Parts: sequence; structure tokens; C-alpha cells
Amino acid sequence: MKKVLIKIYENSLIIKEKIRLSNEYKNILNTNVISCNELVFSDDYIKNNKKIMANFFEELTKDSQINTIIFESNLLLPEFLDIFKNNKLVINLILKEESPLTFSICEKIMQSNIKNVNCYTLQPFMIEYLDKYGIMVESRNEILFLSNFMLENNLNQFSNLFYKMNIQMELPLSQQDEEDFNAFCKINKYLKCINVNLVNKNDLEFIIKTLKLYNKKNIKILIHENINNEETANYLKEFNKKKSKKYKIYFRLKYSNEYIKENIFKQTNYSILKFCSYLILLIVIASFSFVFYDNYSSMKRVNTIKENIIKVIEINDSEKIIADLNANKDEEDKLVVNEDIASLINVNPETVGWLKVNNTNIDYPVVKTINNNYYLSHNFYLEEDNNGWVFMDYRNETEDLSENIIIYAHNRYSNGVMFGTLQNAFRYDWYTNPENQIISLKTLYENLEYQIFSIYKIRVTTDYIKTLFVNNQEKLKFYNMLKNRSIYNFNIELTDKDKILTLSTCADEENRYVIHAVLKNET
Repeated sequence: MKKVLIKIYENSLIIKEKIRLSNEYKNILNTNVISCNELVFSDDYIKNNKKIMANFFEELTKDSQINTIIFESNLLLPEFLDIFKNNKLVINLILKEESPLTFSICEKIMQSNIKNVNCYTLQPFMIEYLDKYGIMVESRNEILFLSNFMLENNLNQFSNLFYKMNIQMELPLSQQDEEDFNAFCKINKYLKCINVNLVNKNDLEFIIKTLKLYNKKNIKILIHENINNEETANYLKEFNKKKSKKYKIYFRLKYSNEYIKENIFKQTNYSILKFCSYLILLIVIASFSFVFYDNYSSMKRVNTIKENIIKVIEINDSEKIIADLNANKDEEDKLVVNEDIASLINVNPETVGWLKVNNTNIDYPVVKTINNNYYLSHNFYLEEDNNGWVFMDYRNETEDLSENIIIYAHNRYSNGVMFGTLQNAFRYDWYTNPENQIISLKTLYENLEYQIFSIYKIRVTTDYIKTLFVNNQEKLKFYNMLKNRSIYNFNIELTDKDKILTLSTCADEENRYVIHAVLKNET
């Protein structure tokens, strides 16, 4: 049993665990003590007598004109927030313990009459959440993402938590990850898909339990692991068969292309292989003919789209479109100024810019949607198209320019469309030409020029497509990593204030072509 000491100091109650009792209290460990300016209660008494405690503190706060409660530690903090829930005099809460404010505590504060909170730190979305209820928050430490889960999914705003449909979860989960996922499920209304990196039964059971707790239904959990363990496979099948009926929560396995390649022939006998070899020979002959025709038709299709885009720019009343786009903007918002890009909004409202790379065929409007999959198979006119289109990472912003703008496109090297000529940049005579080292990116709001500082070919990885940084030190470390990979020293120095542009496309199934450039101007 623990003792809780409550001191009355001016207009405040100071609440802390009483580690060492004074001589006055040594013989009363199993009782509760009240003196003129100190109160001692057992934790059991507080937990079991909240109504009595609430009435007692109601009178005490009135008599002593108390408006502030100060917690030296978070011991019994939830219980005391319940006790002070209906107390209209206590409006200030100060938490001295150097630990983050949890969402469960945040909810209890919201349900009370507290108007001002001072704490060590909390997550950005909680500030927005409490602000809706008129509660001011002061943090004594830098406000950061507290868990990998929040950082990975860019959940820095309440609206992000509310509308998110697709999330990533790196297993195993930390305790903070679990707390944040619980808060996410309580707030979110549109979740459809969870991507996890491996099978961890404890974590998967936690995820399922949390989804059911908040009545989440029709959820797919995609497991990105090459599973060949029979016990694990049976566990997933059994869950899908028996446990998922009511809530329609299902596991789905997403094997890598490399794994499929390595294992497909293990399940095929020699006679089938022999038959397939003859069939493949015929297919190869037919494929050469089809590929030639497909490349030619793809090139003509893209060229036709570009011609139509030029006509749209010439015909559209861009001044009216710009006026409409700027009509509802606040004073601090950037205004739309680029007429060519604005004139394309009526054709594709997801148009965000125009990219040009010198001495390549890359000269396209850039689009952005809610994920990085749609424009792999759809063109500028939102039609299904194997060429896809040039698109920006869904996490990027162009009005408040992101630290790392990332632009992707297919490498259609056989016909030169999309990023099919980006590989030209890997010739020595190309990347040593100063004219080619400047990349132009026009957005709705400004004309940007980026100077290349790194160019390389690398095996498939996602470590260079980072868009958020915990601090400037991490960002500068990231920039130095990109520079060190370059096949050529461009003698460009970067600082933690710089913003960069990344172009990424496939070199083949196992490698990527990547170019990084640093922003020269922002006008």
C-alpha cells in the first residue's frame, strides 16, 4: 500500500507519492491523515472512495480558493482526474513528471473543467484535440512524434488520424506504438487496410483485439513477409476461417517478387517444366512482336496526351481559374500564380506541377493523389494506361514546400516516355554538363530550380524516400548519406535549412535509378 501526500500551497494542491513518512505519521500507515496544510491518503482509499473524495475536495477548493493541481508524479493521475471531473474551481493542471501525456489522460482532461495544462510533452494531434474544447496546452519539451507508428504514418494532425484509410505498422510494436494505435483506432472512422512487415502473433492479436474493441470492420491486414513456415501459415488460415466472420477482419499475405521467383519451380515437376519450355519459346516469339507494337502504341498515346495538354493550356481561361482558386485563400496562404498549371486543373484536379529535365524527354505535368499506386496504372486523363504518369509522393506538399519532394514514374526505356530517358543522366557527358545539372519544377505557387548533388543506381530500398525528420540533425545526416552514394562529386554543400528534390524510377526489378537535387530558389 502506498501513501499519497497532498499539500496546500497558496491556491494550489501539490500531489505526490509520500516515500518517507515523518515521525508524526509513522504509526498511522493504515489510516488517512488530515492536518492544516497536509493531507495523507492511502492509494486504496482514493481508488475505492472517489465520490467521498470528490465531495471533500469540492469543499476544500472552495474554502482555500484553490484553482490549480500540481502532480509531482503521475501516480493516481487518472483517479484524481475522475475526482476533480465536476469541480468547477480547478482549471489549471501542472504535470511535473518528465513523461509524455497519453491519449487516455488527454480524454479525461477534456471531460473535466480544466482550461490550462502544463506537461512535459505530448503529440501534436492532442494539442489540436484539446484546443477544440478550449483547453490551452503548454509543453516544456520539443513536441515530436513519440512512436514509430505515428512517424511512419505522418499522424501529426487530428484530421490525419480521423481520415486515414491505409496505415503501416512495423512489428514488433513498442509500448508507445500500442498506446498510439489504440488512440488512432478510437479516433479514426475510415480505416480499410493495415500493412505489417512480419508475423508476430502477440502483436497481431493485439491489433485484432484493438480493432474489435472499437468496432472496426472490413479491415484487411496485409503481411509483407515471405512465409514458408507451415505452423504460421495454418495460424493465419485458421484465423481467417473461424475468427473473422463477425468483424470481417482478414489476413492477406504479400510475397515479394524475389520469393515467388525462388519458389515457383520447387512446386513444379520436370514434365511440366519440359512442356512449359516449349510453350515459353512460342510465347517469346509472340512477345517480341507484341512488345514492339505495344511500345509504338504507348509512345503515340503519350504524345497525343501531351499534344492535347498543350491545346488545353492555349484554350483555357487561366485567369478565371486562378481567380477561383485564390478566392477562398487566407492572407497567409500562397496564391496560385502559374497559369499553365492552373489551366489543367479542370482536366485533372490532381495536377500539382510541371517537371522538366534538360536533354531528356522528361517534360510533363505532375499529378498527386492519396496514394503512390494509382498513377502507376492511370494516365493524366485518369484512364487505365500501362504507361502510368509522372506523379508526386502523396505525403508531399507544394504550397508549404516539403523538405524532400519525391517524384516517380515508370522507366519506359524502350520507347522513351515517362522516365524512360532518365537513364541518359547516368552518362558521364550528361551529368558533367552544367546545363543538365539544373532541374525545373513549376508548382501552382512558384517556379523552382533544383541543382543536382547526387546521382546513383541502387538496389531496391526505401531509405532515400524519407519525407519527415525528427530534427535537423537527422535531416543533415540523411542529406550526407545521399551525397556519399553519388557516382560523381558535384561539390555541393548542404545545410539543415536546404530542401531537396528526388527523382526515382526502376532500373530493373532489383535496382532503382535515383537523382537528388537541392533547391536553388523559392520564388
